[in-house]
Amino acid sequence: MEDEDFNNQPVILVNREGFSSARPWISFLVLFLLIAFIAGGFFYIRHQMSTPLNLKAEERTFVVRTGENLTDIAENLEEEGLIKNNFYFVFYVWRGGFSNKLQAGNYSLSPAMSISQIAQKLKEGDVIPTEITITIPEGFKTSQIEERLKKQGFPFLISKFQIKDFKNKYDFFKDAPPEANLEGFLFPDTYKFYPEAIANDVIEKMLDNFDKKFARDLRSEILRQGKNFYDIITMASLIEKEVKTFEDRQIVSGIFWKRLKEGRPLESCATIAYLLNLDKWRYSIEDTRKPSPYNTYLNRGLPPGPICNPGIESIRAAVLPKDTSYDFFLTDPETGNTIFSKTLEEHNTNKAKYFK
Repeated sequence: MEDEDFNNQPVILVNREGFSSARPWISFLVLFLLIAFIAGGFFYIRHQMSTPLNLKAEERTFVVRTGENLTDIAENLEEEGLIKNNFYFVFYVWRGGFSNKLQAGNYSLSPAMSISQIAQKLKEGDVIPTEITITIPEGFKTSQIEERLKKQGFPFLISKFQIKDFKNKYDFFKDAPPEANLEGFLFPDTYKFYPEAIANDVIEKMLDNFDKKFARDLRSEILRQGKNFYDIITMASLIEKEVKTFEDRQIVSGIFWKRLKEGRPLESCATIAYLLNLDKWRYSIEDTRKPSPYNTYLNRGLPPGPICNPGIESIRAAVLPKDTSYDFFLTDPETGNTIFSKTLEEHNTNKAKYFK
């Protein structure tokens, strides 16, 4: 019975040739889909590596510390919003075979950079240049500033530049002779310059600092007094080289402005030191007779221009002189203190006392 039931079942015939002929098409379809998937994935990853996160973003400092590996760096880049996903950074570097060549240092990076650009920068060690710190003391002449710059690897000359080269940018030059050099306006301070800095970079940084420190209240007071900026800086340069404390500078400022008002020579030893290029405690009569527009023993009025680059205290003293009964002064060579006198007789007595 069972045999009969079995024999009575419909017979299904399989066409072996048709089945065999369908298998290549299935294999081709699977292979095509696999290739398409791989290609799509490849182009997607490539797109992620070449597309910046934010084209409008600004650069910021990113630090790669010594000892950090590829994964550490990639995660830090993502955390700081410089890349979208650390996986793509790791993949790019791994595929390029330079995972052990990423260099430590400070980098200037931006979300506007692609992963490939960031990776190449870290590979090449394109770090932010270390700035060179240079201190310019108060009272330095331009030639002394040049010498200090030269010692730090900046060989260019700043003395060849004139006020006319920068006059349109800075209003404090409005009263200055266009052909004058920059003596007096290269503000003494501590600066940081990149090694590749050029002369204009250095000069403009100093002039910007001068503009910032030369406060509005001082400028307003100069205008109120009917004086001009260039004369004030010239006077400040004399005061800078004559005495050291702010109080003494105000008194000396008062003495000098009074001499100018009365039409007397300033008789500033600082100008003799400038023209002789020699600092001494006391100058001879022969020294004070040396012909020069800067000789304030022979010539009345201010010298043609500043003799050094004064600090802000000397500038303030020039603007805000102190009116006293003193008419003469000298510096004690032992203590550096300023000795003031009201009369020429008293002044001569002090010279005999302190310059034995």
